Amino acid sequence: MRIVNDNVPMKKLIFKLSWPVIAEQSLATITQVVDMMMVGRLGAAAVTAIGLTFQPLLLAQSIGAALSIGTTALVSRFVGAEKPGDASRVLKQSLLMSIVLSLLGGAIFFFMAEGLIKIMGAEKEVIAPGASYLRYIVPGFLFMFFTFIISAALRGAGDTKTPMKVNIFINIINVILNYILIFGHFGLPAMGLDGAGLATSIARSIGGIILIIYIFRENSVLRVFKTNFFHLDLALIKRLINIGFPTAMEQVVMRVAQILFVRIVASLGTLSFAAHQISINVESISYMPGFGIAVAATTLVGQNLGANQPEKAEESTYESWKIGLIIMGLMSLIFLFLPEFIVSLYTDNREIIRLASRNLRIVALAQLPMGTQFIFAGALRGAGDTRSVFYSTAISTWISRFFLSYLFIKILNWGLIAAWIVMVIDWLLRGTYVYFKFRQGKWKNIKV
Repeated sequence: MRIVNDNVPMKKLIFKLSWPVIAEQSLATITQVVDMMMVGRLGAAAVTAIGLTFQPLLLAQSIGAALSIGTTALVSRFVGAEKPGDASRVLKQSLLMSIVLSLLGGAIFFFMAEGLIKIMGAEKEVIAPGASYLRYIVPGFLFMFFTFIISAALRGAGDTKTPMKVNIFINIINVILNYILIFGHFGLPAMGLDGAGLATSIARSIGGIILIIYIFRENSVLRVFKTNFFHLDLALIKRLINIGFPTAMEQVVMRVAQILFVRIVASLGTLSFAAHQISINVESISYMPGFGIAVAATTLVGQNLGANQPEKAEESTYESWKIGLIIMGLMSLIFLFLPEFIVSLYTDNREIIRLASRNLRIVALAQLPMGTQFIFAGALRGAGDTRSVFYSTAISTWISRFFLSYLFIKILNWGLIAAWIVMVIDWLLRGTYVYFKFRQGKWKNIKV
């Protein structure tokens, strides 16, 4: 569904693409908040267990994210060039790759669960519940990858509403199942933290199945045919890898740096880490508008380049940036003036509320750089320039998230406040880098 059109105002196109993503991310974030509130009632150890498993899980998800970036870039180019058949072939090859990657990742996480929790620096009382939770998450891996890939392809084709509807449904199911399985309702036993993991796996499986069924239907924007479904197109896979590999490396480098960062923060103790994890969960609220506008920038850049309109691609990015800064500025004000109220929804522990509220006031300073990074990185990815985004992430995360956090926390003993100061530095460095790379304009000539 080619959406680039000279007769439609750019702002209207941006809102058309971004509002379903923002709505989807908003509910996803609310779901995470509600999940964390439920888990928070199980105690600080349960919150810490989820926090420590979160980083290894993000590392696995980053592989799926890398493949989805390549999928979006190629699909948007083909749709912009009015080649829907080629766009559908991209989706099929991405799905085949996701099957292999998800099964491999699931096996690693299932059989190495305890080792992964220990690597994260967990205290003794956190290891067993964290490993058990991780094993309950694994069954949903395959369908999680399917959801990533199909959603990315549909967005690249200009259809952001279908992923929104499916992901909203997934999140509603997840909340309901959390309520039932964590605390034991409707005659089922209370599973605690394991119930949260099982609920996530079931919800992801339902969502993946719905999207698979959708892309085989005639009314799908990108219809995939069952005939020769398992046929590998090595030339197309190579193109996906060329775009996706730098993103995979970006995500791996970033996640490894963040894992080391989390280990450093975890050394401050369970109470401080619980405050840190709740702050991270609240901060994720600010990701939703930035991510939504970034998806619009990615799609518009890809489709405009496919239609040989690089000037329109540039215009769409700057318009997206303006809108993104306004929204992220509002998020900054919320974190500055309402942190105690928000954190108190998670816990009644006064020390956790104090620490987490201070974290949020600090990260309020990162909202504009964060929005800048989201949108310009999204635009560069839409153009296929995933290497520039990789360089920005690799340099920044290792300077700030690892080296500076180690210096400030382990050597200078600044405590938890240092972790959030270096997060602001990280977003500032990354946002500045991708902004200037976009300004250079070399992305306009990249062949994908």
